[in-house]
This record gives sequence, structure tokens and C-alpha cells, in this order.
Amino acid sequence: MPRSISVECYGIAIAFQVLCISSLTAHAQQDKVPPCREDAMIVFDASGSISGNQTLGIPNSQARIDVVISALAEVLPSITRLRKVGLITFGPGPWNQCNVHLNLKPTANAAAMIMSEVDGLVPAGKTPLTSAVEQAAEALDYRNRPGVIVAVTDGEETCGRSPCDLAKQLHDAAQQLTIHVISFRYESYSWTGEQSVEETKCLAQQSAGLFITVDTEQDLVAALEKTLECPMISKLVEP
Repeated sequence: MPRSISVECYGIAIAFQVLCISSLTAHAQQDKVPPCREDAMIVFDASGSISGNQTLGIPNSQARIDVVISALAEVLPSITRLRKVGLITFGPGPWNQCNVHLNLKPTANAAAMIMSEVDGLVPAGKTPLTSAVEQAAEALDYRNRPGVIVAVTDGEETCGRSPCDLAKQLHDAAQQLTIHVISFRYESYSWTGEQSVEETKCLAQQSAGLFITVDTEQDLVAALEKTLECPMISKLVEP
């Protein structure tokens, strides 16, 4: 074979290899899921217990719900630039009832919409935490898509269901669902529901999520950033 033809064939082979490698790299980049981009749902406790501090006998000038709203206002703008976020609220509605409301399905750039919803909340009702998390999972299409739920609550379930039983059911059926629970409790004060706090912790533990107890607005901001922003901690780190 003439040398010129041999060199030409060699060049074509090298070019073909480069083309194949480039194609494989492009496909790999397309298949790689960007980190921290799963849709998320915030479950917001607006039950009667979060309405104010004088009723609860807590020496603090700011009602719990105002602290939660202020923390959300600080973190949501950056969070919602990274992922679609939705909102479930529970509590407001007929007195002494188990009211759950789907305010917003996961939506891009949802900070203003979520703040508009929570700013108008009037705390009331019981604490249907289990039903609220269940509806949040449905809004995420948890059987077919990965998702994250962050529940912010100041109490345990008071509507007769078991958060732990639900967590096990979701774990078995979900594609990839992480549930974080942020428990808002002032130091030396503990809200008592119908069940042990262990039931609420189980919501997070069954999905390798985080159970975080907070006492201040700064703690709450840090917990929301840890569970929703990038980089996020979505797995419980074993000691």
C-alpha cells in the first residue's frame, strides 16, 4: 500500500476514534442528572399551636408562625432558582378539624408564590402531619420520579394516623423520596401530640432523611438551607 494511502487511513481511524469518544462523552453528560434538582414540596404547619406564644405560655415576643415565614423569606429566593418547589399547608380551616390544603404543585421560581400563600395563613385546626406528607408525595409523583419533602412542624400528629406507617409505605413504593422533618420547639418547651415524637422522627428515618430540632430563626434558616439548597444533605450520616 502506498505510504500516502496508509497515512490517510491512519488519520481517518484517529478521527473516527475521537468522534466516538466525543459522542460517548456527550451522551454521558446528557444522562447525568444534575445534583440537587429533584422537585421539592414544603409541608407547612399552620395548626393552632403555632399561632402565638402567649397561648402557649412561652416568653417570646414573636409568634412561631412569624418566625417560620421570616426564615422562608430568607432562603426561598436562592432555593427556587435551583429547583421546582411546591407547598402543602395544614391547619387553617374549620376549627378543631384536620385540614390539609395543596397550595402549589412543584413550580419553577416559586418563591413569591409560596410567600404569598404563607403570608395569608391564619393558624387553626389540628395537626394532620401524616395526611399532609402523603399529599405532598402525591404532588411529587413519588412513584415515578425522585423528590424531596421538607416538613416544618411544631408538634406531632393529632389526627389519628401513624406517620411511621406512612413512611414505610412511601419507602416501599417510591422511586426515590427523601423526607426531612424540621421540628420547631423553643428550648425547655415540648409540644405533645397524640403520639410519641419517635413517630415523627420515623418519617425522616425511613427515607434516610434528616430530623432536625430548631429553637431560633437562625437555626431554622440553617435547617432549610441544609435540606433544600445545593449542596444539600439528603442522606442521614451514620456515626
